[in-house]
Amino acid sequence: MSHVIDSIRECKLVYNTAVKNESAMILLRSKLAAISTRLGFSDLKRENIALVASEIVSNQIKYAEGKGVIQIWQQPGPVLDIFALDFGPGIPDLHAAEADGFSTANTLGKGLGSIHRLSDQAYLYSRQEGSSPVRRWNGTAVLARFLPGARSNGNTASADNNSPFDIGLYSRALSDDRFCGDRVYLHREGAKLRWLHLDGLGHGEEAEKTTANLAGLLPRCADPAALLTSVDKELHHTRGAVAIIGEVDIVAKSLEIVGVGDMHAHFFEQEASHKYSFAPGVLGKEHKSAASNILKFNQHGLIITASDGIRRNWDSNNFPGLFHGHPQLIAYLLGNIMARISDDQSLCVVSLNH
Repeated sequence: MSHVIDSIRECKLVYNTAVKNESAMILLRSKLAAISTRLGFSDLKRENIALVASEIVSNQIKYAEGKGVIQIWQQPGPVLDIFALDFGPGIPDLHAAEADGFSTANTLGKGLGSIHRLSDQAYLYSRQEGSSPVRRWNGTAVLARFLPGARSNGNTASADNNSPFDIGLYSRALSDDRFCGDRVYLHREGAKLRWLHLDGLGHGEEAEKTTANLAGLLPRCADPAALLTSVDKELHHTRGAVAIIGEVDIVAKSLEIVGVGDMHAHFFEQEASHKYSFAPGVLGKEHKSAASNILKFNQHGLIITASDGIRRNWDSNNFPGLFHGHPQLIAYLLGNIMARISDDQSLCVVSLNH
């Protein structure tokens, strides 16, 4: 990652539609053809993309009774993602269902095997309805990812195969407006990954302008605390923003996180989890002093930062096994299920692969 990634430019929800019947496939095919051509995918890969989309739509109609949505996302790389989420019964044995040829009346059937085979990467998560009186999401989430260039075997392709980090981004404006006040900047230098996650006050064009033109600060500042100070200074003549800054050093096996305002962060390592809240106030205006949180980890970990457009009252027990999955699947699932529709929404999910 030689440049600074900007979620406003490189993380885009291109298309979002409910899947109730086969007619959903007509416009979906057209949208997929247009974006895959623009991103430079080969004829063969565009055909595979269409086949995967068809399998996903068919499965949602048949097994989730049309209670689902399908989305097309563009991610840094450029990467094309098809993400499908349904509110069906879930899959009893996901591992068996992913095998080609497996099908029962209560599973998605052989389509899952073909999704794995035709995608560059494919990730699935499913949760069956429980007996608890508390209503929780149940259903299936499918992420099919396509990368420009040659396909890899075994779904191991990556925009950066040498990276010790996997990253998931979710950014969606209030009412899918053209402008989004939430923004994530990411910069990798060697064994370190630093990101600045912002939520500009308010909504719309002015909120997006507030968080613009800050990318150059990430590689220039010595540490997260210095970056926070610089951001505070840059926002002085704006409406202001709240923010989280995270930095992971994979060699030192350390995470540093600091922030100001109404945002939240979560760190998962094996079965342990930590939740973080931050100093009250607004950057560029008035705020309390922000203290850095420094955490050591062992081999693997997962960090999630989120704006207040993502509800913070979710319990990891509601999503058993999810936080061992791919960060992009986690970002899409939480973004769709835990979003507050009255605000811009954003998540940054970082998995440590050391």
